[in-house]
Amino acid sequence: MSSMLQPQIILLKEGTDTSQGKSQLISNINACMAIVDAVRTTLGPRGMDKLIHDDKGTTTISNDGATIMKLLDIVHPAAKILVDIAKSQDSEVGDGTTTVVLFAGEFLKEAKPFIEDGVHPQNLIRSFRTAAYLAINKVKELAVSIEGKSIEEKKGLLEKCAATTLSSKLIGGEKDFFAKMVVEAVISIGQEDRLNMIGIKKVQGGNMRDSFLVKGVAFKKTFSYAGFEQQPKKFLNAKILLLNVELELKSEKENAEVRLSDPTKYQSIVDAEWNIIYDKLDKCVKSGAKIVLSRLAIGDLATQYFADRDIFCAGRVTEEDLQRVAAATGGSVQTSVNNIVPEVLGTCELFEERQVGNERFNIFSGCPSGLTTTIVLRGGADQFIDEAERSLHDAIMIVRRAMKNSTIVAGGGAIDMEISRYLRQHARTIAGKSQLFINSYAKALEVIPRQLCENAGFDATDVLNKLRQKHALPSGEGAPYGVDINTGGIADSFANFVWEPAVVKINAINAATEAACLILSVDETVKNPKSESAQGEGAANAMAGRGRGGGFRGRGRGMRRR
Repeated sequence: MSSMLQPQIILLKEGTDTSQGKSQLISNINACMAIVDAVRTTLGPRGMDKLIHDDKGTTTISNDGATIMKLLDIVHPAAKILVDIAKSQDSEVGDGTTTVVLFAGEFLKEAKPFIEDGVHPQNLIRSFRTAAYLAINKVKELAVSIEGKSIEEKKGLLEKCAATTLSSKLIGGEKDFFAKMVVEAVISIGQEDRLNMIGIKKVQGGNMRDSFLVKGVAFKKTFSYAGFEQQPKKFLNAKILLLNVELELKSEKENAEVRLSDPTKYQSIVDAEWNIIYDKLDKCVKSGAKIVLSRLAIGDLATQYFADRDIFCAGRVTEEDLQRVAAATGGSVQTSVNNIVPEVLGTCELFEERQVGNERFNIFSGCPSGLTTTIVLRGGADQFIDEAERSLHDAIMIVRRAMKNSTIVAGGGAIDMEISRYLRQHARTIAGKSQLFINSYAKALEVIPRQLCENAGFDATDVLNKLRQKHALPSGEGAPYGVDINTGGIADSFANFVWEPAVVKINAINAATEAACLILSVDETVKNPKSESAQGEGAANAMAGRGRGGGFRGRGRGMRRR
């Protein structure tokens, strides 16, 4: 009787949602599979694109897994893990973002029936980790090194890797043209690790083949004042002065006050202001520089002053462009015009201002350090050029990875089929349940060739049967065979130059297995009611704040009192 009268123990706040056990694990797996279905069709050269329209009215067209995952704005806590692995794959390797999401989803899909049948998730996790270890070792074993080749051979091999990456993008039709450009850009910056040393500038108009590579720096002409037209637009072997200084007359503060005992002294105060600016300009001219760039404004007085002395100037140059000019020309950015020594000036063989489409571009080429390059992209719609930029970023990352980790594997689903065959074979040597789990892991790896076929409109079952038969040959000659996108059959991916760096596949298998194991290891989800209401209140406050502040604008720069 006493046990029945015990008080109820309340641990969590009222309204806290807890779900645990098998049902919530299945629910997490279903959420992840729904995410995978959103990006599934973007895989491969015949992959479809997604058009994403956000709350700000921005339209993005992309088939890059990481970009789509970022823009989907996923709120499910378990499914967010897939977004994170897509981002990590993008930042670490650059390509294979859709692959990693597909792998993770497929591992979970294969695990789902076992979970429903009452298998403990830890048994699955252990087997999946073993399978991933074996798969990665097999990738390393099958990888072919491109080390020790001549520069020309290496260039050719890197172009093939870049072309494989670009083939699945919107600009896949011009993959050979862009692959050459990307390899040239990456080789030009040498061992430089900073990716921002390769600039990508976008200019609307023209077609894709009008895009070009500048071995140096190119940026759009900045805002300029009267007198700019009189400046020279071309220099040979010119010295370049880089500043972080404002070269214009400063307007006095609204509350500034000057008290004079003698009215005749007023002119001397005005003159002092002019003398300061003229002194700065004079020092710039005496430095011997023919090109003056500043991150801050260069006013109309300075523009005219430089024009009279045959010096080119540009103000409000972005920080990134200024740093790239400094790296390319060997100059350094100065925060003062005092004591400018020749060592801080940069040089370049040719500077010119050129018309690109309806934009004017300042182009510095023949730079001594040669550690920067700029790709100027042309094309029709803005969304198209944006997607081209994302595609080139992936290709640049891949080429950099291939140069550093110089091993490549066959693409087109060939490596996935070979690992799958190897794991099935290995599973037969294992006694117990883990044989089934490793077999299911091997089956999950077949998702890549299957999806490549489905996205291209081929019969996936037919092609996969051919691939299984080819990879099962005892001689091992079928190992490089993958899906032939052009004919709908199978082909030697190595012979067709469908290559990808081994690091892409290793990273994808690693990240996807970790994500799948992480989701399988969660046995309870607790949702705090406070966090949900806080989100709602935060949004409401933000809207209210915007409404209140919108009507009262302060006097801006354009409304100074005279």
